Amino acid sequence: QVQLVESGGGLVQPGGSLRLSCAASGSISRSNPMGWYRQAPGKERELVATITSVDNTRYADSVKGRFTISRDNVQNTVSLQMNSLKPEDTAVYYCHAYGAISYSEYWGQGTQVTVST
Repeated sequence: QVQLVESGGGLVQPGGSLRLSCAASGSISRSNPMGWYRQAPGKERELVATITSVDNTRYADSVKGRFTISRDNVQNTVSLQMNSLKPEDTAVYYCHAYGAISYSEYWGQGTQVTVST
């Protein structure tokens, strides 16, 4: 069984930075990417960034150049460094991974990021 636990959300002013972290317990698939998604009120969940075990990354156009995803395959963690935050980045951010045995998808409980004055 895989569990994903996020941390690092909070309230920040526009232009500020936050770092999200996700710790995975259990066997994570290394042949599938880990990633971050977000969901704003009234909107569908959307991809923010993903990273493979060999550090190939993918970003949503809206965060390119501002967010950086990283992964530690030994510690089974994935992090998201968010710089130059904008009010439109406000959302609940979810960690995502695939299990190593059945390739089932797993989600964290979500962490709130609010960008506001």
